[in-house]
Amino acid sequence: MTVGVDDFKKAMQLWASGVTVVTTHSEKFGIQGMTVTAFSSVSVNPPQVLVCINESADTGAGIEESRYFAVNVLSSAQQDVSNQFAGGSSQQQRFENTPWTTGITGTPILDDSLMSLECKVIERIHAGTHWIIIGEVQDSVCRSGEPLLYYRGAYQQLR
Repeated sequence: MTVGVDDFKKAMQLWASGVTVVTTHSEKFGIQGMTVTAFSSVSVNPPQVLVCINESADTGAGIEESRYFAVNVLSSAQQDVSNQFAGGSSQQQRFENTPWTTGITGTPILDDSLMSLECKVIERIHAGTHWIIIGEVQDSVCRSGEPLLYYRGAYQQLR
């Protein structure tokens, strides 16, 4: 017997995580992005990361088509960006008030993020309601600042 959904969500709220916006660009869907907290490094050599994206998220279709994505780790000053990319608005609206540039792989890179990794998809694994997308890092940009954190269902900052 597995744990219930509500108990699982309650338990996972005790895991503090950084907040990222995963972005992509494809011919069919254009620029897309969404807020993601399920992000982790996988390997140093070769450099690989993973993100978990709900199978119903439209950004996932763009990543599948383009085979590239970027992970933008948000800074403590970007809570509004996280909310904007969390849903409820069109893809165009998500990017309107967020400065970004096109990275070397053609993916949108958020200019004010703490760090950005451009990745080439090397594997997609379906698990439950999500896709686990593993990418090999093609480029990285690091900036100064503090990370935006998420804990117990709310944004947090380092103290």
